Amino acid sequence: MKNYAQVLVFFLLAFAGCKTSETVVLTPEETKAEIPFLLGLEVLQQDNFSILQGKRVGLVTNPTGVDSHLKSTIDILHESELVNLVALFGPEHGVRGNFSAGDKVGNQTDSKTGLPVFSLYGKDRKPNAEAMALIEVMVYDIQDIGARSYTYISTLGLVMEAAADFGKEVVVLDRPNPLGGERVEGPLVSEGFFSFVSQFKIPYLYGLTAGELTRMLNYEGLLSEGKQCSLQVVPMQGYAREMTFAETGLQWVPTSPHIPHYESAFYYAVSGIIGEIDPNLIGIGYTLPFQTLATENINADSLADAMNALNFEGVLFRPIYFKPYYQAKKGQELQGVQVHITDFKKANLTQIQFYFLQVAHQLNPSFDIFKGKESRYRMFDLGCGTDTIRKALMEDFNFDRIKPLWERDAAKFKAESQKYYLY
Repeated sequence: MKNYAQVLVFFLLAFAGCKTSETVVLTPEETKAEIPFLLGLEVLQQDNFSILQGKRVGLVTNPTGVDSHLKSTIDILHESELVNLVALFGPEHGVRGNFSAGDKVGNQTDSKTGLPVFSLYGKDRKPNAEAMALIEVMVYDIQDIGARSYTYISTLGLVMEAAADFGKEVVVLDRPNPLGGERVEGPLVSEGFFSFVSQFKIPYLYGLTAGELTRMLNYEGLLSEGKQCSLQVVPMQGYAREMTFAETGLQWVPTSPHIPHYESAFYYAVSGIIGEIDPNLIGIGYTLPFQTLATENINADSLADAMNALNFEGVLFRPIYFKPYYQAKKGQELQGVQVHITDFKKANLTQIQFYFLQVAHQLNPSFDIFKGKESRYRMFDLGCGTDTIRKALMEDFNFDRIKPLWERDAAKFKAESQKYYLY
């Protein structure tokens, strides 16, 4: 296998027009300009799939697994004479993305390639012995959104555990974190609150690419029973932590039906947790998923004024009135605010939803998003990684009082995760 550092040096020399005996030193700005951006998939392809050659390959992917020209990873591996792709594995929403959130998915045959597809969001969430017997190496290539509650990283962790159980290799093809590589928010998951939406002891926003997270999970003993698999991460080329998704030049493929744009990942962080209680209030069922914070009867102008008075960096709120097209409040008039992120790097995302609850309660003390929603408490708590946040909010809706709890783990986690940085 070619050494990836050698490949990188080749590009530096070729684009700088230097002889191989000369030393090339580039500033970060020049690096962005001089080194072409490549996904992990494309780096693997340029290396002639050397780490896959001669092995039976399984692939965990979905519609987001594409190269920079939007060609599917499935097709790239299936068409290559150098790769023996023998099975596909589908996360939530399925390999081809034809299932809605929460739909149970069964095993099937992929109509385009004829390959068996093993569902990892149905009866089994971890690849079983039958599936693992078919392969020698499992490749993972899925675009994620950088939030702990998004289930693709949970699938990745279970794949790693299965690989450890059955002595198989895992290869992760890295992709950008659309939230960037510097944003960490929320507490670590507490005992009793681990689940498929809080699979690991990490913050709600964890500030790592999938490849970096995989390294941390594997080598910090964060998988079940401290398991470790044989792991290789194929890093991106020409990527830097501070880059926005737009700066990569990639097209965004919806990671799920309510994440149609890369900016949607930011709004998911803004409102996704309280959306577990009432999705219509955060714009699910309307044309602005995760972008609204609404009520049934609190004046929209008053709410916008009160939210703007908090002076959040990089965020503005405007009054909005809408009627959801589906979900429980279909056709019912709601009013509240639309969240406008004006500076994606400055905005503190996850706290906005809790301050909304605080402000709404101040404007109307009868407002209680939790009233009559006892069946949804558990999902809210699993999103938070603890029930402490909900219980404190239900006392007086004073998020200022519990803000230190929400923030307590972020700085330490960020410091501990840096040794797994690839960029």
